[in-house]
Formats: sequence, C-alpha cells, structure tokens
Amino acid sequence: MTVAAESAAGAASLVQSIDWLAIAPPTITAVVALIVLVADLFVPEHRKPLLGGLAIAGLVAALLTLIPLRAGDRSTFCLTDDAAVCSYTADHFALVIQLLVLGGALLTALISLHDSRKLPVGEYWFLLLASAAGAALLPASRDLATLVVALEVASLPAFALVGLRRGDRLSSEAALKFFLSSVTATAVMLLGVSFVYAATGTLHLTRIAAELEHVPGQLDTLAKAGVALTLVGFAFKTAAAPFHFWVPDTYVGAPLPIAAYLSVVGKAVGFSGLILVTVIAFPSYREVWGPVLAVIAALTMTLGNAAALRQSATRAWSAVRLLAWSSVGQAGYLLVPIAAAAYAGGDRIGSTVAYALMYAVVNLGAFAVVALVARTNPLNRLADYRGLYARRPLVALAMGFFLLCLAGLPPGIIGLFAKVTVFSAAVDAGLGWLAVVMAANVVIALYYYLQWTAALFRAPEAEAGAVAPEAGSAAPEAGGDEVAIGRPPAAVTLAIALTAAAGVALSGAPQLVLRFAGTGLF
Repeated sequence: MTVAAESAAGAASLVQSIDWLAIAPPTITAVVALIVLVADLFVPEHRKPLLGGLAIAGLVAALLTLIPLRAGDRSTFCLTDDAAVCSYTADHFALVIQLLVLGGALLTALISLHDSRKLPVGEYWFLLLASAAGAALLPASRDLATLVVALEVASLPAFALVGLRRGDRLSSEAALKFFLSSVTATAVMLLGVSFVYAATGTLHLTRIAAELEHVPGQLDTLAKAGVALTLVGFAFKTAAAPFHFWVPDTYVGAPLPIAAYLSVVGKAVGFSGLILVTVIAFPSYREVWGPVLAVIAALTMTLGNAAALRQSATRAWSAVRLLAWSSVGQAGYLLVPIAAAAYAGGDRIGSTVAYALMYAVVNLGAFAVVALVARTNPLNRLADYRGLYARRPLVALAMGFFLLCLAGLPPGIIGLFAKVTVFSAAVDAGLGWLAVVMAANVVIALYYYLQWTAALFRAPEAEAGAVAPEAGSAAPEAGGDEVAIGRPPAAVTLAIALTAAAGVALSGAPQLVLRFAGTGLF
C-alpha cells in the first residue's frame, strides 16, 4: 500500500494545473478561428459577410479578457519541481504586446470587411485569426519551444494571406518571397536554438540565462554561435537590414489590410521574440548581441529611409512602397533601445514598447487611408493623394496627422515624445554614435513625410485621361470620381476614426504610452 500510495502521489505531481484566464486571449482567438473555419462550410454564400462580424466579435472578446489580467502576475504551464519556471507568463510585457497585436488585428479586420469580399471569405478570416492567436501567444512564451511554435503559428497563415488573391501575379510573387525569406529565418533560428539547448541543457529562458553564466570553456563557442544564429532568425522576422529585401514587394503584392497587418502585428511579433531572448535568456552574452544590434539598427534605419526618399510620386503603388520602406526605417528606431539594453540594463526595452504602441496606432491609420484611396485609384500612386483635402477633407486631415506622428512633428506630439525616449535610451547607454545616426535619419524622413503631407492640401491637378488600371480591374477615372463610387465603407471610416482619435488622445496625454519607457515590464 505504501508503494502504491507513493506511486500515485508521484503520478499526481506530474499533472499541471492550467490557468485558463491567463491563456484566454490567444485561446479565444484560436477557438473563434476554428469556429469561423467550420461555419464557412455551412453558411450560404450570401451570408458569408457574417463571418467577418464573428471574427471581429472574437477579437473584441479576446481584448476584454486582458482587463482581469492587468495586474500582470499570472503564470501557467510551470515545472512541477520548480513553480517559478513557467512556459507561459502573463506579465505586463506580455499584456501590453497582446493589447497591441489583438488591437492591430481588430483594426485590420475593420479595414478588411470591404476588401475581403473579393477574397475567399472563410479562409481569409480563419487565417487572420489564426495568425493573431500565434501573435498573442508569443509575448507570453517563456521557453524556446513555445516561442518558436508561436512565431510559426503567427507566420504561416500570413504567407497564405499574402498570396490569397488567386490568379494575381504580384500576390503570388509576394507570397513566394515572403515564404522563402521566412523559412530561411526559421531554419537559421532553429539551428541557433539547438546550439543553445546543447550548451545549456534547457529550453526555459530563465534557466538558459542561469546556465549561460557557467558554460564550460569547450561549449562557449557553441553557445555564442547559438546566440548569434537565434538573433539572426529574429532579425529576418523584424525586417531588419540586411534581411529586409522581402518587405516592399510583399506589401505591394498583399491585400492592403494584410500589408497593414504585417507592418504592425508582424513587427510586434518579431520584436517581442527578440526582446525575450536578449533580455531574459541571453543577458550574460550581451557583449555578443549588443554591438551587433546597434550596427543593425543603424543600417536598418538608414537603408529604409534612403529607399523611401527615392520613391517617385508617379510610380505605380508608390504610396504602399513608401510606407513599406518607412516601416523598415521605423524598425531601425525600434531596435535602438534593445541594443541599449546590453549597455544600460533591460529596463531600456520599455522605450521600444512605447514606440511600438505609437507606431501601431498611426501606421494602421495611414494604411486605412491608403485602403480608402485605393478604391478609386487602384495604382495607389503618391500623386493620387494630391488634392485629397478638396475631395475628402476629414480623411486628408487624418492622413496628415498620421504622417506628422510618424515624422515626430507637432501636432503629432506622441511621435515626437516616442522618438525622444528612443534617442535618450541610446544616449544614456553611451551609444552616442547611434544617437547621431538616428538624428540624421529623422531629418531624412522629415522630407518624404512632409512632402506627402503637403500634397494632401495642394490644388488637384487636372488630368486629361484615366489612370491605367491593374490587370483584371476596371479603369477608374482620375480626380473627383470618388463621389461616383458612393460613400466610403463604414468599417474603413471607423478604422480611420478610431486610430485618429487614439493618436489625438495619446498626443494630448503622451504619458499613457511613455510610462512604459521608464518602468520594468518583466
């Protein structure tokens, strides 16, 4: 009886309790994705738009579950022999990033309500929700296995979303480039993870940090190689130079709402993983990743802004290309505080979170305006925005505000404050040269942001002919023909209004975001 009792007690100790509230945000999103997929088999064609409403309701429900978690003190899937080592932790960092990615997915869904009718509806909403579920899981992951799985759950549906426009050459090409670059990144990252596991014997981030401090001499090179390869894999995901080549073609070929999703949620996923492995798992190897990330940050912001500067106003899809290259430049700014964390402590990553929140709001708003303009100007050239104020004054004012926020100029106060916090993080960490590079890039970016902003309020040019359409689409007339199309979709208008209101609120009270810059999130 004694032996049997001991065996039963040992078996019971292997059973983990699950905190269902802690894992509610990604779980609800994933469950609703499956419901949408099954419902698509039974819902008649004329009722398919209801699936979009179901997807939006699921994202709202997932966002609401963040409220009871706001204390940031819940963990689950912990080791039975050490309750302090867990695979899922809903701390303040995880909750803020989950707010960002689920909110970004919700705004993407609003922008998509009109465009998704041209795509396979059920597949579209399922893939978007599945990707959002992986994106919500990743910031709470605290072991490398869960981290890699969450990253791929977020990435794999995104490949299909980019190439979902069947028969479209640009869409297929964009999906192929995105897929090949991401698969390469995953392979490199998995190789790095295997090296780290071989050197430390564990996959949990906190235990990796402890083991790396006492790596035997013969395994030190293996551990350093593992750290470097893992970081290279995440650099691909964040579109950091020189691994950024897929961005412009992918954004142009993808449906516009998905380009918006990748620019915000895709980046949040990559940067979350990068922060977790550097600050939590690899702090003892900061001399390896600190200088590398500083150089990559400088290179990324410089290449992104230089390419954005070269966009021609009359080139097809130049508006989307400019936002794509701008997002590469913004990724460089986001990398600065992570590099600074190697020199001045992990609290510096709060500046990255603050900047990411600002960027998410205004960049999604800018893409919502681009999606609205694309309804009547399918080539989406920068020249198509000239005189937008005369046709749609409120939309033009919103777009001007978004661009000024990205530039860091008043009245976009939140953009200015966010840039100052990133700049301060570099200076305080002793990276003066990186702060100088950032300041030069901010000045370069002012030119193309202000040029686009000024075009919104110029007098429209009288054009003699119609704009050449994309293959397979009707030829819209240039100029004021938006009126003939009718009122803009209510969902897109709501997305623009929500992002503009959020941007104005944050500019009026920047401390709502910037308090993250000075506090520890872990």
